[in-house]
Amino acid sequence: MRFSIVRPLRFAILACTMSIAAQAADTVHTTPSAEEMSPAKWRRLQLAAADQSDKIMADARKQTGLLAQYLYMQAHYDANHERAFQLIFGQYLSWFQTFIGDYDGAAASFSIAQPAQANDAHTPLGGDWQVKSAADVIVERAKNRKAVFFNEAHSAPITRTLTIELLAKLREQGFNYFAAETLYRNDKDLNRRGYPTPDSGFYVDEPLLGEMVRTALKLGFKVVAYDVENAGAGDPRELAGAQKLYHVFKQDANARLVVDAGFAHIQKSGKYLGGSSMAQFFAKMSGIDPLCIEQTMMIQHARPDQDHPYYTAIVDALHPAQPIVFANGAKTWTLKPKEYDMSVVFPSTRNNELRPDWLTLDGLRRPYPVDGTWCRGRFPCLIQAYYANEGANAVPADRTLLNIVDPGADIANRVVTAQSSVKSRLFLRPGKYRIVASDRTNRPLSSREVDIAAGAKP
Repeated sequence: MRFSIVRPLRFAILACTMSIAAQAADTVHTTPSAEEMSPAKWRRLQLAAADQSDKIMADARKQTGLLAQYLYMQAHYDANHERAFQLIFGQYLSWFQTFIGDYDGAAASFSIAQPAQANDAHTPLGGDWQVKSAADVIVERAKNRKAVFFNEAHSAPITRTLTIELLAKLREQGFNYFAAETLYRNDKDLNRRGYPTPDSGFYVDEPLLGEMVRTALKLGFKVVAYDVENAGAGDPRELAGAQKLYHVFKQDANARLVVDAGFAHIQKSGKYLGGSSMAQFFAKMSGIDPLCIEQTMMIQHARPDQDHPYYTAIVDALHPAQPIVFANGAKTWTLKPKEYDMSVVFPSTRNNELRPDWLTLDGLRRPYPVDGTWCRGRFPCLIQAYYANEGANAVPADRTLLNIVDPGADIANRVVTAQSSVKSRLFLRPGKYRIVASDRTNRPLSSREVDIAAGAKP
């Protein structure tokens, strides 16, 4: 089943959200205070919300086309203001918002607050740390490693951008295998086909993760599906995933591996969901010390009060334009000492109705403007850009939603989204594309062949 991995994942979601509630109740508005209800009752409400969320998403997937599926999800989110439901289902909705390219909307629906905690390192500002390009330092530190693990926040695809940008340089260094969370093992044709489809994995329907997998394939990496469906959460899933990754090295003594995984699956020490992380199991069974790069904590969140105080101070002081790290000789700074080898600080994002500039992937892609003429008066409409040499079932290079919001409309005819505009931008590498606009019934409204020139001005 295409989304069979989602149900075991929901247990990790629950553990994550309940950990958020315990650590940052003052910054997560949807979490009730202790005076309002007991922890046991709050957990029961969350479990019920998870069951409800599973059912809604299953029903959404029965709708024809991604836009109809998203609209179904959004309507159910708007119609139910119960706090546990909004907290749990907000993450489910955020996945679909990333799928349609509405990254601001995804952040608003689900964003994990990053408060200061007792196990944080000292701030890197004002000490002996030097500001360095994250890309340069990672490539340098990876030279003598057999494995590099990147993490990501699934609802914040900015955390996928640096990994995409670095794949070419890591390939030049000799890395030859790439693995990503929730790729499906039953897509046996992925490496031969050379591009992902929505049936290649769960998160891969998000265009940037699709681009990550596609880029790895084009560069000659062998792409590996390591996540084990139906393994459950906690140690069973972490151990099973680690065994799949270790199998790469047992089969190929010359293997060098790049992994993209979510959040703390790559932490090197400490407890993870009461047990051990995938990276810990992997290191123990393989004897390989992976370079673990944390990318989910020092990012801009949906609200300023969700940002880590260090992040706010770093951005205010340095105004970074590219992802940065802090280094001192052979040492690199990490917010969580011993858990990760370094922490990447991503630039803040200026509000832009035409979608964020980080979608250029540091110049690898160029903006292509689109407007309401594509939709022929039928809103909302989804605009998708496919590589011309790939099949119609491919994950597009990019997607964007065009919509006119009428605040007075009833829920069936209104979409609450950050992309409430009749103009937007697609972000595309140089090359030939087939751009298609479709309505909520998945009916094509217009299409166009487009050639993005290598020397086109951004």
